[in-house]
Amino acid sequence: MASINCAAVDHQKGNKGGALASVLALGTANPPNIVYQDTFADYFFRVTNSEDKVKLKEKLKRVCEKSMIRKRHFFLNEEKLKEHPNLCSFMDHPSLNTRHDIMVEEVPKLGEKAAIKALEEWGRPRSEITHIIFCSTGGVDMPGADYQIIKLLGLSPSTKRVMLYSQGCFAGGTVLRIAKDLAENNENARVLIVCSELTAIFFRGPSEAKEDFNNLVGQAISGDGAAAVVIGANPIPAVETPFFEIVSTDQVILPDSDGCIEGHLREVGLMYNLNNQVPNIIGNNIEKTMIKAFSPFDISDWNSLFFITHPGGRAILDKIQEKLELKPEKMRAVLHVLGQYGNMSSASVFFVMDEMRKHSIANGLHTAGEGLGYGVLHGMGPGLTMETVVLHAPCLHGLSIN
Repeated sequence: MASINCAAVDHQKGNKGGALASVLALGTANPPNIVYQDTFADYFFRVTNSEDKVKLKEKLKRVCEKSMIRKRHFFLNEEKLKEHPNLCSFMDHPSLNTRHDIMVEEVPKLGEKAAIKALEEWGRPRSEITHIIFCSTGGVDMPGADYQIIKLLGLSPSTKRVMLYSQGCFAGGTVLRIAKDLAENNENARVLIVCSELTAIFFRGPSEAKEDFNNLVGQAISGDGAAAVVIGANPIPAVETPFFEIVSTDQVILPDSDGCIEGHLREVGLMYNLNNQVPNIIGNNIEKTMIKAFSPFDISDWNSLFFITHPGGRAILDKIQEKLELKPEKMRAVLHVLGQYGNMSSASVFFVMDEMRKHSIANGLHTAGEGLGYGVLHGMGPGLTMETVVLHAPCLHGLSIN
């Protein structure tokens, strides 16, 4: 049922314009500082002056070895950490002011880099952007990053803004859900999504305290990155290219998941809790979300779909693959992003989307969804919250992306 032909596809929809919101352009960006995973434990314990904690270092090495991550990008480097040694403490020194100042300045800047790429690909005047949705875990300020990026990009001062802070890893789905409503129910709307995430809000040194394992895991898998997407309905023929149509969206709090993923902002920055049952809880519920999302389209063969899944960690991806009985190639794009960038919170799913469409086009496939017609985007994070977005990939004709 999910195989593609190039005939028009009529989806159920109730929007004013009568057409589905589509992804029209996409850009990504990362800080230049790269740390390779096979040297991260040595790097981490050196920059945090914690080389005396030998057992913890060995524990971190084991986590890194199992992570399937090759490298990650960070705004913070050794020079910046020497300038701000309070960021290297686990809980001993207040550091929220330092972290906050970095986030407020750098989150919009990294978002700008991704947005410029998306807007250049889109190719229409920036004045045609009518709405902006900005998402970041940290850097809460008034006016916020949504205001700042309008100034940085030179967008119209009448651009309507939505600012999302402290949503976490599921928010890549959240911003699509909001953008779909805006694009489909406001005539000629063009929505710019920007997700910009920096680990500076929670980077800290190790501790032998009981709760440190959460910290070690987070330090081992998290990276910095930003993604920007232009969303609109009724694409202009020969001017705009719809890579993915947003067919439907859903959000659910998974049962028996209270406290499994939490973040608490303190004087020492963002402290988080990661329960080791998260992969099992997601695995036990993943097929329910799929059935709910795809039963209206009479689709039950999960291997007939493309997958844009949040790369939250190897254990989660392994459990999803096991429970849905997916062929190994179904997670190719997801694992590629995990390996090259780690977990970049809300921005991650758009890196997967970008990798999938570029790979599809480079290999001469008929759609940006690996040649398939239907697919799913999953975001999962604090709550434990899951966003499920059904996507349709229209036919592409001779398109190339730099």
